[in-house]
Amino acid sequence: MKNAIGILLALVLSACSTTSPDVVQRGDAQRLSTVQDATVLSVRPVTVEGTQSGMGSVAGGLVGGVAGSSVGGRRESIVVGVLGAVAGAVAGNAIERSSTREEAVEILLQMRNGERRAIVQARGNQNLMPGDAVILVLTGGKARVTRVH
Repeated sequence: MKNAIGILLALVLSACSTTSPDVVQRGDAQRLSTVQDATVLSVRPVTVEGTQSGMGSVAGGLVGGVAGSSVGGRRESIVVGVLGAVAGAVAGNAIERSSTREEAVEILLQMRNGERRAIVQARGNQNLMPGDAVILVLTGGKARVTRVH
């Protein structure tokens, strides 16, 4: 039983990722990026909804099914195993969603060419404020905003 719970937690946590501007994905290292100057117009807190890859449901269903099937006699263990699998799947899905939810910020930028852009990224170590000079770093279809030092 303890092994099954450990497997569930490992599967759910392995699905976690971040949009933090302070974390660079391995594939983006040593890749040439485009950098554009901008000014922050506004920053507002948002929540990035957690993922539902199905791994939490599968792992929870397995754990619940195994735990439930060990209850009672043969007939009862089948019924309780099925109920445990359903309850485990629901719980596993909820755990996956909540563990992958991320507090973030939406940053509205005024580009030097007059365009406006918006980006959502995880809260990083920098506290951006309206009027801050920033750069927009574009790498492989992904973008991040960081303060000019």
